[in-house]
Amino acid sequence: MTAAPFAGQSWGMTDTPDTAAAADIAALSFEASMGELETIVRRLESGDVSLEESVALYERGHALRAHCEARLAAAQARIEQVGLGADGQPAGTKPFGEG
Repeated sequence: MTAAPFAGQSWGMTDTPDTAAAADIAALSFEASMGELETIVRRLESGDVSLEESVALYERGHALRAHCEARLAAAQARIEQVGLGADGQPAGTKPFGEG
């Protein structure tokens, strides 16, 4: 994976990524988000980035994590379980996680 497009951007501690960065994340698939998040974790753990870049990476990683959680929640909401009637035959569906 190549260097992330956000490398070199400098956001202050109280700033948030701009709208373009948020739109960029929103367009990512779950798998792409996880891949980028793993790359960010490796870079942060390596200790080879400046403090300023570490903060920017952390903020991007935080946004990616939230995106992944939202994608998982949306997927879970779409999953339905087939309910069985007293006779053991399919009796309809119900949302995932309900009784």
